[in-house]
Amino acid sequence: MTAPRTLLDKLWSAHEILRRADGTSLLWVDRHLVHEGSHHAFAKLAERGSAVAEPGLTFAVADHYAPTRARGLAQLPQIARMISTLRDNAARHGLRLFDLDDAEQGIVHVIGPELGLTVPGLLITCGDSHTSTHGALGTLAFGIGATEVAHVLATQTIWQTKPAAMRITIEGALGPGVSAKDIALNWIARLGTGGARGHAVEYSGSAVRALSMEARMTLCNLSIEGGARFGMIAPDEVTLAYVEGRPFAPAGADLERARDAWAELRSDADAAFDREVALDAAEIAPTATWGTSPDQAVPVTGTIPDPDMLPADKAETARAALDYMGLRAGQPIAGTRVDQVFIGSCTNGRIEDLRAAASVLAGRRATVPGMVSPGSAQVKAQAEREGLDRVFVQAGLDWVASGCSMCVGMNGDVVASGQRCASSTNRNFRGRQGPGARTHLMSPAMVAAAAVAGEITDVRPFLAGRAA
Repeated sequence: MTAPRTLLDKLWSAHEILRRADGTSLLWVDRHLVHEGSHHAFAKLAERGSAVAEPGLTFAVADHYAPTRARGLAQLPQIARMISTLRDNAARHGLRLFDLDDAEQGIVHVIGPELGLTVPGLLITCGDSHTSTHGALGTLAFGIGATEVAHVLATQTIWQTKPAAMRITIEGALGPGVSAKDIALNWIARLGTGGARGHAVEYSGSAVRALSMEARMTLCNLSIEGGARFGMIAPDEVTLAYVEGRPFAPAGADLERARDAWAELRSDADAAFDREVALDAAEIAPTATWGTSPDQAVPVTGTIPDPDMLPADKAETARAALDYMGLRAGQPIAGTRVDQVFIGSCTNGRIEDLRAAASVLAGRRATVPGMVSPGSAQVKAQAEREGLDRVFVQAGLDWVASGCSMCVGMNGDVVASGQRCASSTNRNFRGRQGPGARTHLMSPAMVAAAAVAGEITDVRPFLAGRAA
């Protein structure tokens, strides 16, 4: 008899080639995703005269520096150089490149699942921390550094230490206007940015099973903001329905065989986890951040905490965050004025996110400027078929092309110093959206409500009488 195993155990053992005496595992990598920031790793290969070991398993994407307002690069020399370098490296090593004008271009963590490059059971790496997104389909997926990217390029393997197993169980039904973004911000606020440090998080429970695949991706995407190495959700019928028919996914007899294998990708009933956390979905409300870390968040009906009432290790950080954000302890988060809004990113740039924002904005006008950047060219085309672009434009927001855009501010889309942005992105670090920018993280629907009100506000009244 074998001991009950977690999903982590099953996926890890399936990819482990060997284990060193110190416990570090050499793992096989099924998909390696690279983008403009991977140039350091390609340079290391060139120094050694090495080639990409498995070019058919490596996919290149132009996303971080992708211009969103105009695809031409003539006026953007630094951006042009980054994208040109990616093109050269992809051509030199025979990699499939999703370039700016490709109908399948988009943010790497959006197009992976969208195209069926991501399917259950795989191990996926990328030189980007939000690679954890792909865990929503029952994969091992994590970000790696430049040296590790070079190692994967050269060997199609990676050395990793197996993290501890943590399970976050969310039971019950989410209330109106409450999303996967709110689940994530809620548990991160409760446990802190180090709450899951050293762990791989598996999400389970009735509230998780009720989420769409796109919402599950949002939840796993934010796992690392709570310190987790990555997040995972066991595949189920929702997963299988999502995967079927996608361009790179198995089809026909291959799909049937894959289904049988994927059915085993779940934690055994008696599997032991190193840490267990339970949440009640009914207690989760629409949430917004107030500080400079994703754990500095409160329900939209809440108030900004007093640093003097916080544990000593958090008090000074909170005071510095309040000073940077220009806020004061004790004030309600609702009513905080914003200067602009942004909807997009690998966290919340999928079609369901755009639909949620449009459901708030339809027939209303934004009182502050803003930008909507779809997560991929395919999402953009679908949104335009559904008329969502017209909703955004008629509300007064800019409808632009796909890319990481204002999430990281590498392509010229930035928030000016001292300006306050309601954003559907994943990080509110100092300067994340531009030097001196003040970022409030929230769901796309909450961002849309802030656009109309000109301040952080509870989205739920905006949804009354409308389809969620």
